[in-house]
Amino acid sequence: MSGQTVAVFGAYGHTGRFVVAELLDRGFVPVLTGRDADKLRAMQASHPGLDARSASVDDPASLDAALAGAAAVINTAGPFATTAAPLIEAALRAGIPYVDVAAEVEANIDTFAHFTDRARAAGTVIVPAMAFYGGLGDLLATAAMGDWTEADEAHIAYGLSSWHPTAGTRAAGEVSGSRRGGHRLRYTSGRLEHHDDQLPTLDWPFPDPLGTRSVLGEFTMADVVTIPSHLSIPEVRTYMTTEAARDLSAPDTPSPAAVDEHGRSAQTFLVDVVVRSGGIERRAVARGQDIYAVTAPLVVEAVHRILTGRTRTVGVASAGEIFDAPAFLHALSPHISLDLFEQQTAS
Repeated sequence: MSGQTVAVFGAYGHTGRFVVAELLDRGFVPVLTGRDADKLRAMQASHPGLDARSASVDDPASLDAALAGAAAVINTAGPFATTAAPLIEAALRAGIPYVDVAAEVEANIDTFAHFTDRARAAGTVIVPAMAFYGGLGDLLATAAMGDWTEADEAHIAYGLSSWHPTAGTRAAGEVSGSRRGGHRLRYTSGRLEHHDDQLPTLDWPFPDPLGTRSVLGEFTMADVVTIPSHLSIPEVRTYMTTEAARDLSAPDTPSPAAVDEHGRSAQTFLVDVVVRSGGIERRAVARGQDIYAVTAPLVVEAVHRILTGRTRTVGVASAGEIFDAPAFLHALSPHISLDLFEQQTAS
């Protein structure tokens, strides 16, 4: 794959910078693109030799120019309610794969709803939510399912030590909140529904090193779009440690601060995914550092697999459907640790 060009929209953003670094480490040639020409020039100055192309989502010609010659495009610029559709349209015109890191539930719903038929007809691959939220949970749930073709329920519990949100995370959250009119969202009985119930607080038995922690139940993330898009599971619930939820909601929580040479923050995570069918429970657990940083190997590994033909379908597809989930997760071993196991829960 050495030397293949991959356009990164939003390259100068917090997650975009991790993605550019990961592409370079993997031998790709990133094209720096996004809406802010000044930020692009500043980033280009620290990456001599890389091409920088400013583009706007409301200017299709500029997007076409930004993607010219690229083998794929990665969209890291939210809010994805604004950026995803124009970038997907540009990728379809260019005939190249599109991958994004959208955590916005509504934006991911839109991608499946609006582009599934067109992308399949074009033979183009579109993978939304190829990130910590949406992509990782889907891969873990798919790996945990193993040979099951259906399950009764899936639970994705996020054990974050803290959550210092980026400006992009805050902006995306505001857009999602306004789109659902301030209501909350959950996936139950095989469908998404809005509700106004208070989120329950409960204890979740995380594996070591976390142990049992207080979590907010029905803290709905992109997993409620990605997992049901291809797995027959009528109940999909997501949970967030209460400390991280408080960090996210507090207006004065600072942005992530780098603590190592890779630019990662001190934040650690443990994602505990449980799928249940009858009296059997299967579990997949991933541990790592910095939810924004780990998105980069997730999305770059996805692009690498798409461009080397290691995919199972075309059109719009979530990570667990289009990739071999266990193999993909094991390929991330430099970045996450993984455990899979099964146990009887009832007689």
